[in-house]
Formats: sequence, structure tokens, C-alpha cells
Amino acid sequence: MNEDKALKMESNPFFKLSLAQWSLHRTFNDKGVSPFKFAEMAKDMGFEGIEYVSQIYLDQIKELGFDKVIDSLKVMSDINSITNVLIMVDNEGDIANPDEEARNKAVENHMKWVNAAQKLGCHSIRVNTFGTNDYDVWKVTVVDGLKKLSEYATTKNINILCENHGWLSSDAPKLMEAIKEVNMSNCGTLPDFGNWCIKRKEGAQWGECEEEFSDKYKGIQMMLTNAKAVSAKSYDFDDIGNETTLDYPRIISMVKDSGYESFIGVEYEGKRLNEKDGILATKALLLNSVKGLN
Repeated sequence: MNEDKALKMESNPFFKLSLAQWSLHRTFNDKGVSPFKFAEMAKDMGFEGIEYVSQIYLDQIKELGFDKVIDSLKVMSDINSITNVLIMVDNEGDIANPDEEARNKAVENHMKWVNAAQKLGCHSIRVNTFGTNDYDVWKVTVVDGLKKLSEYATTKNINILCENHGWLSSDAPKLMEAIKEVNMSNCGTLPDFGNWCIKRKEGAQWGECEEEFSDKYKGIQMMLTNAKAVSAKSYDFDDIGNETTLDYPRIISMVKDSGYESFIGVEYEGKRLNEKDGILATKALLLNSVKGLN
């Protein structure tokens, strides 16, 4: 019996394992591997589900058309008998944009991804809620955008998920206030173990972080109250396989205590290990972290 299978049998996890496509973004974006191989690659690494990243398919959509790409992904997931879990949507505009016309356009742009999620059998799409760092403005615009998109998604039985993905979305109390005000059953969260930067240098969305949310474990716990997906971020590992910046056993205990029992997505974002090794190290750590839980 190989090590992966032994780990899975011994740990008896309360969750299922999915692979977030961002874990392989260098494989697809830099090395030229076809992203249509994603389902096959995830299956070969022992995953039951997959989580797509929309921006990885930009070239394929331009060449083949949107519908052909989605149809092809459905075929490949069926061939590999793997569950399509969700789509992480980027580059379609910001649904918290302070400009109402731009915000409404972003909502409209996301609708095709809601349709795609339904066709693929996903339960959710993840959206970005950057908008502005002015909380008084953001708390109005983010609720407006989320409501509009969630209302459409309801007709397709799809959830709209907010991830702690930077700026005010990584300020858990503020994000949860917005989710509460939206007050729709299909508008929830995707807590990421990492991604707690609330302010970056020169106001950029990405880049050098100047300020992080004060307590990431508190943030995860708050977001778990409305979680419909969970993202197990990892960056690097010590000699015995523990993540160097995150207490995985503590987090997994919190996830279990919240009652969450669905997919946890592996999202390796490190550079020291190659992508496959980082993915498998994260997977092993998740399964090892279950041991000893009541």
C-alpha cells in the first residue's frame, strides 16, 4: 500500500479533499501544460474534487469560446470521475466597485460563471470584493453587489462565496457584517487559512503587505460560521511536515467543531517545493491533522 492510501485510511477524515487549481498555476501558466488536464492530474494525486480558477482559462476561452471550454471541462471531469466543487472567478470586474455602473457590469460579467458552475455541477463561485478600503463606502457597495449576484445565482441553485482575499475582505468582522446584511442563504464564505493582508504597499491589491488582520485564527473561526467551502492554504513546511506559518491541527479542530463536513481544498502557494510536492505535503498534513481529534 502506498503512503497516500495508508494516510487516508488511517486518518478517516470528516471532510473530503479537493485540489484548488491555483496550486498548479505555474504548471499551466509558465510550463504550458494544458489546463484541460487538471481533472486528470488531480485524480492521479488522489483528490475527489477540483476547484477551478477562471483566469487560467483566458487563452482557451479566447481561442475556443466560453461554452466550448466549459463543455470540455465537464467532459474531462466526467471521464476522471471527479467532483467539480467551485470556480474561483477573477478578472470579471469588482462587485464592490464604488462606481455603480462598473459594479453592475461586474455583476453581469459574473453571471456567465454562475451558469458555468451550474453546468459543471459545482455548488459555488468565489468572487472578489476589493472595491475600496473606505469601510463606510465598501459596506454599502459590497452588500449591493453581493445581493444582486446572489439573487441571480439563486435561480441557478449556486452559492456566491466571499474569500478573505485581501483589503477589507480579510478583515473578518467587517466581512461577516456584510454577509449578515446581504441575508441570503446562498451568500456565504470561503475561509482561507492564509490571505490575511488588509493593507498592501501603495494601496495595491497584491504585493508587499503592510498590515495583517490581527488574529487569523479568530478570523477563520468567524468565517466558518457561514462557510460553504474551505481553502487550506500552505506556503512551506518544516522537517516533520508541519506548515511553518499556520497551526494546521488547531485550524482543523476549529473546522470540525464548526460542523463543516464538505470539501477542503488544497491550495499550495509556496516556492521552495515544486507544485506537486507542495500539494502532496499539504494533503498529508491535512490528513495527519485529523488524528487525535475527538
